[in-house]
Amino acid sequence: MRVETDSLELAHAGHKAEPLLELQDLRTQFIIGGESANAVDGLSLKVRPGEALGIVGESGSGKSVTALSILRLLGGPHTLSGRVIFAGQDVLAMSPPQLRALRGGDISMIFQDPMTSLNPVLKIGRQLIEGMSVHGRFTGAEARTRAISLLQRMGISSPERVMNGYAHELSGGMRQRVMLAIGFANKPQLIIADEPTTALDVTVQAQILDLLKEVSRESGTAVILISHDLGVIANVCSRVAVMYGGEVVEEGPTQDLLTNPQHPYTWALLNAAPHIDSEPNADRHLPSIGGMPPDILSLPAGCRFAERCPYRIDKCSAHPELLALAPERSSRCWVTQGGAVLGQAGVRLEPDKAVTDQAVAQPARTAGPLLLEVKGLVKHFDVRGDGLFTAHRKFRAVDGVNFNIYRGEMVGLVGESGCGKSTVARLLTRLHTPTGGSIRYEGAEIAQASASELRSMRRRMQMIFQDPYASLNPRMTVGQILREPILFHGLATAGADADRQVAALLDKVGLAARSVSKFPHEFSGGQRQRIGIARALAVQPELIIADEPIAALDVNIQAQIINLLVDLQAEMHLTCLFIAHDLAVVRHISDRILVMYLGVIVESGTSFELFQRPLHPYTKSLISAIPVHDLRKARPERIALRGEPASSMNPPTGCRFHTRCPHVQPVCRETVPEWREVLPGRHAACHFALELQ
Repeated sequence: MRVETDSLELAHAGHKAEPLLELQDLRTQFIIGGESANAVDGLSLKVRPGEALGIVGESGSGKSVTALSILRLLGGPHTLSGRVIFAGQDVLAMSPPQLRALRGGDISMIFQDPMTSLNPVLKIGRQLIEGMSVHGRFTGAEARTRAISLLQRMGISSPERVMNGYAHELSGGMRQRVMLAIGFANKPQLIIADEPTTALDVTVQAQILDLLKEVSRESGTAVILISHDLGVIANVCSRVAVMYGGEVVEEGPTQDLLTNPQHPYTWALLNAAPHIDSEPNADRHLPSIGGMPPDILSLPAGCRFAERCPYRIDKCSAHPELLALAPERSSRCWVTQGGAVLGQAGVRLEPDKAVTDQAVAQPARTAGPLLLEVKGLVKHFDVRGDGLFTAHRKFRAVDGVNFNIYRGEMVGLVGESGCGKSTVARLLTRLHTPTGGSIRYEGAEIAQASASELRSMRRRMQMIFQDPYASLNPRMTVGQILREPILFHGLATAGADADRQVAALLDKVGLAARSVSKFPHEFSGGQRQRIGIARALAVQPELIIADEPIAALDVNIQAQIINLLVDLQAEMHLTCLFIAHDLAVVRHISDRILVMYLGVIVESGTSFELFQRPLHPYTKSLISAIPVHDLRKARPERIALRGEPASSMNPPTGCRFHTRCPHVQPVCRETVPEWREVLPGRHAACHFALELQ
């Protein structure tokens, strides 16, 4: 066991130095319909050389707008005021040539989605070299040599191949490593990383964070890391600023702030996140913050968090200042400024109203009869060759998967991107036709069922997709979206009967009745996900397959969606396959967990047993990579995986994990491990499942 300390030590060498970047009363206003929207409202922050500052908060709190304001990258009608002092110069007063020299030179920015940040028609090598050449830091052969060296430093084993490839040919983790290489290419003094690990697998996320820390420490580069994941912030940053309603509401050293919050909003965020080092509640509910963040077009005159705060007092009707409570600790809260301690007995977060109306204490779930039986499930996709005479190849997305789901269970499915999780989901709902194997639903074979046979079956099995905006028709109102499947399956007659069912669905998922006439673009991400859940429930299914339903959602919205699924499962007696890459969430919500790697299931077991005693080295590595917000607590030794997963078009012989396994033996390279019951109720595909404990 060990205790993480390196993020606590990060950047202390420059802690007392003069600020590299200083924001003084920064205000960013957007002009919307002739009105001013205060996205950033009087922000003052300092970042010293070599320091890592974390900025956290919900969507709409002003985090990303702050980052874009620093580099003056904002689009649309807007105004900027205050001062942004970088290395003694005011960025807001710079001329266009000065800004071009600053951007990508002394200050680099790494965006959330590398696929939209990288040019899809230019090779990776050209994009790396071009940035260095434009700024004149490195040119010609020197720039190419540095580009290859940077890619190697970022953990890319074949840099020459990546240099000659395009963004779409790389995995999400590889693309983010390329973005890191571009960010560090010109040896900047400051890197701004805006949600650089959102929606990445836990192992890839750990690798990216390690690289960010190591390269920053070696080069002395300061970092501003924006994230809604408090574990990510804890593992990288030495200081944190919490934003809400366009302003900083708390600031301080990372560990002190995350273990002793001095603002109710910070306290609420910490409580809303499932923690890997604590057991889930008996009813599996997470505390969540009720209500919505303030409207930037009409900010409240008093404390901006007051309407959602369980600690509010009469004085909160006046706007509090950000005041020092202790050396290096400040808070914008009348309650803590008056000496109160958060988390005192009798004060709890108020769950959001949708949860409050429905929440009941849930008894421990017990599995019913067998509902879904999957045996030897296979899905291969044909991949065209590069040339006219090049043979087609097989992409082995799913390559012999076996598992059962029992009625009333919540089963989690985890694994890295590309392992086949989403393909399994689409096979079960027959959005894909299996290449081979068996899918039995209550004993009826559906693997090769015809379209007419599937019509009634699909009503019993529904899917919640990762991106609700992409899966909802933008030209249909919410009422039309929910009414369509009800009428198609004959569950109501047109008119008042269908309208009553639509209204009941909206109430069930915690949306206002007036939502029926609105379009998907008029809702927040969390609200759209509720609409996706309502659409899945519209046909009264027995089995819900949720494919990454909380990916990239804020921690508070994530807690609300988890609570909603838990309540709906109990109320409607649903069975659920919950697919996610966030292991802390999967552990919290699931009865049983399946772990998938490169097209096959490598381990299964109850949530408690799998985390207490993982039987497969891959599972152990996933658990060890989960970031925690309290670094004082001992945790298992981090198991760093080597390289990227092997190709599904040419999977390794023997155990598919042997190319990255720290315990590999000769038999692992030659013989496929048997899928077997290693312990009662515990299955694993590893030659040494018990010996490695």
